[in-house]
Amino acid sequence: MKIAIASGKGGTGKTLVSTNLFYTLMQQDYEVTLVDCDAEEPNAQAFFPGFRIKSKRITQQVPVINTDLCTYCGKCYDYCNYNAIFFLRTRKTIHVMEELCHGCGACSIACTKGAITEKEDELGTVNTYSISKFSKIIESRMKVGVYTPVNVIKAAIKEAGQCPVVILDSPPGTSCPFIQTVSQADFVILVTEPTPFGLSDLKQSVDTLKTLSKKYGVIINKAGLGNRDVYNYLETEKIALLMEIPFDKEVASIYSKGEIYSIFNRDWQKEFKEMFDKIINNNGDSRN
Repeated sequence: MKIAIASGKGGTGKTLVSTNLFYTLMQQDYEVTLVDCDAEEPNAQAFFPGFRIKSKRITQQVPVINTDLCTYCGKCYDYCNYNAIFFLRTRKTIHVMEELCHGCGACSIACTKGAITEKEDELGTVNTYSISKFSKIIESRMKVGVYTPVNVIKAAIKEAGQCPVVILDSPPGTSCPFIQTVSQADFVILVTEPTPFGLSDLKQSVDTLKTLSKKYGVIINKAGLGNRDVYNYLETEKIALLMEIPFDKEVASIYSKGEIYSIFNRDWQKEFKEMFDKIINNNGDSRN
């Protein structure tokens, strides 16, 4: 069972939900893995004492063009869907912009003159941390300057393997990193705020998940702030409200210190467990 925690914008409380759900399931002796898919700024591991047991470099093959063999036919340029090849036919100028390359290999296939070879390019790392006997955190961490974290995210999710319960802490927004994360999930928890911005981003997320035919529900964080528009939207669209997190200074204070609020408030553990039971439904129990 893979559960993605996502939102249409940053700062809504995805990691707050992810880490507390992870902790709750740990306490219930579930075999659970938390995958931090926010490769640009991963922080889930900071909430849990643990030790790194594995670190894996993530690379891709990028093209190298031999201008002595190149005939400047432009086929590699035409085949590149990511505009990663700069080409001026009249000036006989061609150059690979590695930061835009997705490593698809189309240009190598297009070139019939043997002018294109490939080299390894580092994208980031996937780090695995042991948290308890049955739980671990997998962290995707993109190398600074890399254009897209998608391949690093894919590698991190793959590293989770066949763990019975996987929590995917998604990157913010609804672009490629978000889609790559939620596309792997059996269920998506959307975290939002009861504000105009929260509602706008929630609608974008819902529209995206509909195109992916994903099951989803909503957690409203900072409940009590703003207005009732988000609640009205959920009722109109018949979207399940899974849980409310109050607009509470104590919650924010504990979270800002890198601590888990469920440790201090047992009622939270109960709420997260009840929510998880509703989500998992008939998918089976993964406790040891």
